[in-house]
Amino acid sequence: MVSTFGSLHTAYTGLVAARTGIDVTGQNIANVNTEGYTRQRVGQSSVEAPARTGRFSAGVVPGQGVAVDAIARLGNAVVDGQVRSAAAAAGYQSVRADALSSLEQGLGEPRSTGITAQLGAFWNSWSDVGSHPDQTGPASVLLGQAKTLAASIASGHQAVEDQWSATRGTAQTLGVQLNDAARQVADLNGRIRSAVQDGTSANELIDARARLTEQIASIAGGTVRDAGDGTVDVLIGGNALVSGTTARSIVVKGEFAMSASTGVTVEWAHRPGDAVAMDGGSLAGAVSLLGPAAGGQGGALAEAAASYDALATQLATQVNAVHAGGVRADGQPAGQFFALAPGVSAARGLTVVPTGASSIASGGGAGALDGSVAQRIAQIGVGSGSPDRAWSSIVAGIGASAKSEMAQSSLADLAASSAKNRQLSGSGVSLDEENVSLLSYQHAYQGAARVMTAIDEMLDTLINGMGRVGR
Repeated sequence: MVSTFGSLHTAYTGLVAARTGIDVTGQNIANVNTEGYTRQRVGQSSVEAPARTGRFSAGVVPGQGVAVDAIARLGNAVVDGQVRSAAAAAGYQSVRADALSSLEQGLGEPRSTGITAQLGAFWNSWSDVGSHPDQTGPASVLLGQAKTLAASIASGHQAVEDQWSATRGTAQTLGVQLNDAARQVADLNGRIRSAVQDGTSANELIDARARLTEQIASIAGGTVRDAGDGTVDVLIGGNALVSGTTARSIVVKGEFAMSASTGVTVEWAHRPGDAVAMDGGSLAGAVSLLGPAAGGQGGALAEAAASYDALATQLATQVNAVHAGGVRADGQPAGQFFALAPGVSAARGLTVVPTGASSIASGGGAGALDGSVAQRIAQIGVGSGSPDRAWSSIVAGIGASAKSEMAQSSLADLAASSAKNRQLSGSGVSLDEENVSLLSYQHAYQGAARVMTAIDEMLDTLINGMGRVGR
């Protein structure tokens, strides 16, 4: 049978358990809006009476109160893994969708300032010159339109180069963030392992680590493996980015200018030349955009720049092929109408050679002013292999790619949101549930306090209200 003073200890354990429950519930309520916080619960169990032996060991024996076993973190490893996987897919698709959307907007189609409209105005200017070969006005308009068209092609190419450089800088920043997150996970691994060995709560540290592993997944994909001693290993492409308290680094390799780049790769810092096999994440998305042109199968940005170059080359080749067979107004043989400057891309090096109406070949063998050459050049725009058709194909291809990437990004975002909601449904704080728990623990505290008061009153009566020895 429990002693009278032992009953005080039993009531005291109830007070401690209830007080702990109130504290944990209050912490949950305070962190209801804290990003990445996982709700906690107090694990309690009854303390059995000491084992007895002998003749009087039978019968019901009261226990010794309640023990606080642990403060449990109500996370779900399976759901957490789903959140990381969805975050990796969403990060990859988001970067690609944003880049393709910006690329499509940079085309400026369909607008009056777009290349399609400027090509039409360019061919119309040639038609006007062919109709009025003896006038300088249409020729001046033609030269102005040709220079505007060349400038638009160069500007479009430059915009793609600028976007490429910006994406390259983003990839570099993501690499730094990945390395920093890996170092923090390794540090938290050591602190969590020490806390587990000491028997203290590491729930807040585990929450912080979970946020970091989700960040790593959104950057470079990867998986998390529990090591069983409180630490986790973070793997990317089957290779350990974090193993226990050791973090490895990655390096983003490649030029920062598209014109000098042969592509961008991500390598392990401790194994130069060994590429990191990323299976998702925003860094993988950025690297996929930065690949070199490969006949339509390379990086989207380099392919777009190559399309501008191809347009400039096709335009110059077809116009020059007809213009070179004509005769200038001063009777001299005609040369090139467009020139491609050496040492730069075709799009940025496209220039107009004639400087005035007398330098334009509008006529052919029937005389410099018969307008036949100008009319033939004007018809290039309606041919089956015209620059107009090529540009329309480029615009349609980029538009289709942008639409596809945005649709995939929307689906990936929905999947990530769904996974996050599943995670929050199990680990998020519900104010209604916490308020019920708070009331329960408050009443439990009051009950334990009342038991302690009753025992105190009983002891007071026994000690102070009964007779005294030797009186």
